[in-house]
Amino acid sequence: MLSWAIAFLIIAIVAAALGFGGIAGTATGIAKILFVVFLVLFIVSFILGRRPRL
Repeated sequence: MLSWAIAFLIIAIVAAALGFGGIAGTATGIAKILFVVFLVLFIVSFILGRRPRL
């Protein structure tokens, strides 16, 4: 998921450099959402992975 966020960030940078503001804004928004989802899943898996097994 982090690789998708980085890919959308690169798309946004390229689109902004070429003058496509709408596409750049949309790609940036998608990258932000994917990064937040990645962080939430990482924290949940980190917490649940350290729990002792019964």
